[in-house]
Amino acid sequence: MNKIAIVVLADTATPGDFGRAVNALMTAKEFKEAGDEVKIIFDGAGTKWIGKFNEENGKYNSLFDSVRDKVAGVCGYCASAFKVSEDVAKFNINLIDEFDGHPSFKKLVDEGFTVLTF
Repeated sequence: MNKIAIVVLADTATPGDFGRAVNALMTAKEFKEAGDEVKIIFDGAGTKWIGKFNEENGKYNSLFDSVRDKVAGVCGYCASAFKVSEDVAKFNINLIDEFDGHPSFKKLVDEGFTVLTF
C-alpha cells in the first residue's frame, strides 16, 4: 500500500491554479480508490480552496466531497495569513500547526509518505 500526502499550494487566482487544485483532488481520488493511504493538506495560498470547494453549486464540489475524508487539514499559520480561518472552521477542517504554525513535512516523510505538491 502506498502512503501519499498531497499538498495543495496553488492559489485561486488563475485557470492554471484551478487546474492544479483539481488535479490534486483527482490524484487523491485515484489513490483512495486504489486503497492507498492518502492525506490532503492545504498550505500557503492553497488554504483558500476550502471556501471555493464548498461554494454553493460549485463545479467541483462533488469531487471535493469524494475525498473530503482524506483532508488532513489546513496550515494554521497560512489560514490566518490568507484570512480563511472562518471558512476552515465553518467546514470543520482541522488546522495543522505541527512546526512553528505549519504542517510538518518532515513528519510525513518520517512516516513513510511520498509528498506530492500541486
